[in-house]
Amino acid sequence: MDSFLFYFIFEQTDEQEVINFLLSTEIIPLCLRIMESGSELSKTDRKTLENSGEFGNINFVYIRNKVATFILQKILVDETGLSYICQTYERFSHVAMILGKMVLSLAKEQTARLLKHVVRCYLRLSDNPRAREALRQCLPDQLKDSTFASCLQDDKSTSHWLAQLLKNLETAPVTDPRLTYQGSLPPQ
Repeated sequence: MDSFLFYFIFEQTDEQEVINFLLSTEIIPLCLRIMESGSELSKTDRKTLENSGEFGNINFVYIRNKVATFILQKILVDETGLSYICQTYERFSHVAMILGKMVLSLAKEQTARLLKHVVRCYLRLSDNPRAREALRQCLPDQLKDSTFASCLQDDKSTSHWLAQLLKNLETAPVTDPRLTYQGSLPPQ
């Protein structure tokens, strides 16, 4: 994935057209695999790459991870994309599980730029009633406590989005069973 290509595509073309095209491809599973593999790179792996002179590979992994998360965020911002991801429990739970893994990874190595995209993904998911209901149970604790306070200290927009996410999840739970996912929720 060429990050500049995706930024260009989203900035220079009709987003609805791009979203419709991306939803017809395997881009979401690809992005989720990249996001998962990037969040699983341990500190030991990073140190090993740094010490071996392969620091460029770490930057490549970070950039790929950020671009994949950006693409997912752009898909979610679109109403068609949000509906697609929240259409089935399997799709939603896979996205929620990967975002949760990213939060756990970001709690160890805080990166404000990547955290911004993750929070925006969660915030957009909270606009869907079924996803909001599920997020009440599976949102990582690190987003509810002060884990990211120092990271967000100078980032007012991400702080605002996180506060809005938490506010969205505080509203009264849905009692209509048709508006909830059936099945077990992804772990926190």
